[in-house]
Amino acid sequence: MRYDRQEKILELIRDHDIDTQEKLATMLRKEGFKVTQATVSRDIRELNLVKVMGKNGRSCYAEAPGAGHKVNERFKKILRETIQSINAAENLIVIKTLSGCASAAAEAIDTNQFPEIIGTLAGDNTILLIIAGKEYVPRLTEEFSSILA
Repeated sequence: MRYDRQEKILELIRDHDIDTQEKLATMLRKEGFKVTQATVSRDIRELNLVKVMGKNGRSCYAEAPGAGHKVNERFKKILRETIQSINAAENLIVIKTLSGCASAAAEAIDTNQFPEIIGTLAGDNTILLIIAGKEYVPRLTEEFSSILA
């Protein structure tokens, strides 16, 4: 749930000028998330959000410059906490996660933009990675497995 909420926060701040934690909390509630100001504050800190000048001339939340490295660490944490197994066949990789965690893990994979991954499909506890060629599969499965170790 936390990862889904944090992904929604990133989506909201990309699409809207959000200048207060309360405005962000209100928007999250409209999206179906049960949040308090303390939860939003913690998420802002974990995501390393900063305030920048928005289109309306007021400061608003945004991802910090160079946040890509932070996303990479977040990616590793999501995978470590949710993945249960990784298997491959031809140009496909199937990743089993804890129940309800596949979407967050798939989003983390997508966010890191592996050029060999054509696409991801996520269910409740399973992710299907479609790989550009079977020659890339061993390296990718090894990379995901090394993150889990």
